[in-house]
Amino acid sequence: MGFADGMKLLDMMPTGYDFNYANKLFSALGNTGRETYLTSQIPLDMIYPLLFGISYCLVMAYFLKKINKLNTPYNYLCLLPIIAGIADYLENIGIIIMLTNYPDFTEITANTTSIFSVIKSISTSVFFIALLVILILVGIKLFKKRRS
Repeated sequence: MGFADGMKLLDMMPTGYDFNYANKLFSALGNTGRETYLTSQIPLDMIYPLLFGISYCLVMAYFLKKINKLNTPYNYLCLLPIIAGIADYLENIGIIIMLTNYPDFTEITANTTSIFSVIKSISTSVFFIALLVILILVGIKLFKKRRS
């Protein structure tokens, strides 16, 4: 962000962006900023989605098992971090395509990449809300168990 005069990077925009914003950001980044984004920021962000997806899928499964809901339709909640991770990878691929093709990337690429950013954000948010609810249910179950 230091290269971009305070503009947010594309993968830090949970509500998405449009072609004009992406173009303005890449212009503001300059050659050095675009190169840094492509060779430093994005490679680091290629590790996180895998770790997020696997670890939080297992965390959700663990707590669902604690309340005896793992073998129910609630087990689909375990897919939310996987969906977020896949969307993050697709977002990263779109950003790589835009950076390597700048200034000739297409509006379709920017809009598609933005959609993956929004999917990542929504699935992550829904996951953490669901996890919070599950943790409250685990707490209630433990409280009831101790009282009896």
